[in-house]
Amino acid sequence: MTHLISATDLAHEIEDVVVLDVRWALTTANRPAGRRDYEAGHVPGAFFVDLDVELAAPAGEGGRHPLPEPAVVQAVLRRAGITEHSRVVAYDGKDSYAAARAWWVLRWLGISAVRVLDGGWAAWTAAGLPVSTDEPADRHGDVVVRPGQLPTLDASGAAALARDGLLLDARAPERYAGETEPIDPVAGHVPGAVNSPTTEWVTADGTFRRDLAEHWAHVTGGVEPADGAVGVYCGSGVTAAHHMLALAELGVDTVLYPGSWSEWIRDPSRPVATGHQPG
Repeated sequence: MTHLISATDLAHEIEDVVVLDVRWALTTANRPAGRRDYEAGHVPGAFFVDLDVELAAPAGEGGRHPLPEPAVVQAVLRRAGITEHSRVVAYDGKDSYAAARAWWVLRWLGISAVRVLDGGWAAWTAAGLPVSTDEPADRHGDVVVRPGQLPTLDASGAAALARDGLLLDARAPERYAGETEPIDPVAGHVPGAVNSPTTEWVTADGTFRRDLAEHWAHVTGGVEPADGAVGVYCGSGVTAAHHMLALAELGVDTVLYPGSWSEWIRDPSRPVATGHQPG
């Protein structure tokens, strides 16, 4: 089973799926860009979803992008016409970071038939496919979400997995090493976590690399965790979902630490490691 769909395949299935536009920018100054980009042109029939408002709760003790309030997501999905039988495709601008967050959140809420447009909006337009500026009307779906359908890690669980299993840190190497931290107030990483930058899982055009298995072997050193436990975190739980999507393509089960680094550092008693990992 693949969790990805190509632009041409989506074009063939467009009448049979619900499409969600999740274009988003990490930096605060650019966050309205997702909505502006959607209004300038989107996949025909796609509904815009605001990651910061509708796929995350307000920032706080749970980090910068805590898990969303289920009722908020349910309202969005019903607006898009989603029922228990719907098949959903999410896309973002290019790299599928935000779309992967949508993919994970919907599955956490019990909606299993979700795929991500590989290469996002960039792949759609590169294929010369139709573009719309019309925003669809409310389709009045009746889906009922069931939160908790995927496991998650809290801070103590993340610490234990870093010690006894495999906890991946999806951020850039310089952030992992504590050399720079452009977003959060403390630099470094969870002790024992293995750095696996999200950018290394995609190609220049934003699609997932075709040698995912080989790259996974490189990340693990060719040694799978003894108990099969793999956790993932990033800065705030968004790009970590991208790792989980890539590994899902390989049949590797993973667990998200939703609070991620932005939640970890809220407790000054939690240890912080710095430096690059060996090798």
